[in-house]
Amino acid sequence: MRIDHPLPASVREIEHLEIPMPDGTHLAARIWMPENAKAQPVPAILEYIPYRKNDKTLERDHARAPWLAAQGYAYVRVDLRGTGESDGVMTDEYTEIELQDGCDLIAWIAEQAWCDGGVGIVGISWGGFNGLQLAALQPPALKAVVSICSTDDRYADDVHYMGGTLLGEQLSWASVMFGINTLPPDPVHVGERWREMWEARLDGSGLWLKNWLEHQTRDDFWKHGSVCEDYSDITIPVYAVSGWADGYCRSVFRLVENLPGPAKGIVGPWAHKYPHVGEPGPAIDWLNEETRWWDQWLKNEDTGIMDEPPLRLFLQDHAHPQTHYDRRDGHWITEPAWPSPNVTPTAFALGADGRLSATGDLPGGALEIASPLWVGRHGGKWCSYAHPGDQPGDQRRDDAGSLTFETEPLSEPLHMVGDAKLTLTFSVDRPVAQVAVRLMDVAPDGAATRVSYGLLNLTHRDSHEHPEPLMPGQTYTVDVPMKHVAQTFRSGHRIRLGLSTCYFPLAWPAPEPVTMEVITDKTTLTLPLRAEKPEVEPAFATPRAGQPLDQQFETPPQSEWMLSEDVDTGRVTIEVRDHEGAAHITEHEITHSAEGVERYSVLPDDPTSAEGEVTWTHEMRREGWSVRTVTTTRLTSSPTAFHITARLQAFANDSAVRDERHEVTIERNLV
Repeated sequence: MRIDHPLPASVREIEHLEIPMPDGTHLAARIWMPENAKAQPVPAILEYIPYRKNDKTLERDHARAPWLAAQGYAYVRVDLRGTGESDGVMTDEYTEIELQDGCDLIAWIAEQAWCDGGVGIVGISWGGFNGLQLAALQPPALKAVVSICSTDDRYADDVHYMGGTLLGEQLSWASVMFGINTLPPDPVHVGERWREMWEARLDGSGLWLKNWLEHQTRDDFWKHGSVCEDYSDITIPVYAVSGWADGYCRSVFRLVENLPGPAKGIVGPWAHKYPHVGEPGPAIDWLNEETRWWDQWLKNEDTGIMDEPPLRLFLQDHAHPQTHYDRRDGHWITEPAWPSPNVTPTAFALGADGRLSATGDLPGGALEIASPLWVGRHGGKWCSYAHPGDQPGDQRRDDAGSLTFETEPLSEPLHMVGDAKLTLTFSVDRPVAQVAVRLMDVAPDGAATRVSYGLLNLTHRDSHEHPEPLMPGQTYTVDVPMKHVAQTFRSGHRIRLGLSTCYFPLAWPAPEPVTMEVITDKTTLTLPLRAEKPEVEPAFATPRAGQPLDQQFETPPQSEWMLSEDVDTGRVTIEVRDHEGAAHITEHEITHSAEGVERYSVLPDDPTSAEGEVTWTHEMRREGWSVRTVTTTRLTSSPTAFHITARLQAFANDSAVRDERHEVTIERNLV
């Protein structure tokens, strides 16, 4: 990465500022702006998230915000109510008060002497979500959005549910926030009231996993904040960004297709990261691209960005299956619209003999599959963070418990761009069942790389809002959509389709073991194939950023993913360790660290044996002051209910402050 130092203009930093809300609450902000902004006001860029401006995100912010400020912007980084040094308590994601605070923030920023009245909003993940949601509320000063790794659909395309199946990521993410919500404000900024503010958070933040499991269908809880409910609410320009290894690439296509105002999209090979630090690489000069967007819409300069195609995609080449990639081979392509006139849906038939073909007659018939519950152990995470182990490994291991269908070696390359779909005709022997569909690139040596996948809770075959039980033995036909991707299948390679009745731990198992019968001659795979085009888009420039934060790691960041199997019982256990590192920030004389351990296990033939447990340990300290919290969340299930047990322990200067336990049972609703 190129470090731009010194920056092209002097930048002033306000480390801590308390912004008043109409109800008397104060939200904590950190602001970077040009030195002369009060004399020559500039547009502002808001980032509004719960991840603590003073420590957890400071390394990232320090490399971004001063750089953008030097281009002529005030970068305003605000902690949500109840997080960081902001007053109050946060009780869930994207609440009404969070969005009202956002509108009030935008109005406050626009009125400041250093702001020219125009505001943009940017964010990755949470900040990408609430940026879209605030745009839909149409605060007058908000002029443009950059939304990275986010979604327009909180039910069908987030960490909670996929195709109506309960994602293991819901437990994982609820546990992350359980831990973050236990952290106190920094006494340096809020003084002695830090203890009162901290204890209010410990008492009031709640158990978010309970909130989310109480809403297993697409009800009003999830419709709130899902801007797909009415795209016409967003009239300002939106730049949507994601990566193929990220969980949120599908929303880029929907936003480009459906937003009534100016919209652009870019999807790289990346995981859940900003594109200038994108991994797998290649990372791109995102800060320059982002500045072109802001210059266009906040400074009314014609940067040419809107003369370029609305959708830019990284067309990936084959990669040997690995659970972590530093870089993916491929090249950039553009599309003039979405759906694209360059892409043709192409049907492939399934044969009862295991063949997959776009031409010729294949033998029909019915095939049965009752997958052992270890299918999915090589599926990786729903949302990769580019950590070792969190991308899918060699799929041959999961194929052993699946129905598979495969083409002959390809005579010429095929380029897939968009979302594949399986039209599945089936019957099952249980009232609740799920299907996992995987698309693989099989190399001549047999190694199978997962290209895309889809999940569907079959009780949601007609509606995510009103599921209906299946009638055992009755034949149904459903469409199972897969994640969007841009991928080249080389000549000599094969395309493989895998079907299974489970995909744990990515998806929580159905209540009972299920046998599915697939009617092959009434089942079709549709691939979005792109015509071969001779032009190749030039690559982006070298990534750049500002001067890195001055910090030292007492313990470096490290992640590992371990898989084990009990040879007597067959129980498969996956353990994921994620240590964010123990970082000492020199300027603030504070050290912060966080370590998470996730464990998922299941017996091969008993869905009620599925277990998930996540523990997070957070520590913060400086001379004479320290805080440590430990949160543990455990999820199990019976055929009729989910069971949550949770514990929160909090310590100040090694003295116990809290030791709370929760036990909750929630009835299953056809999940």
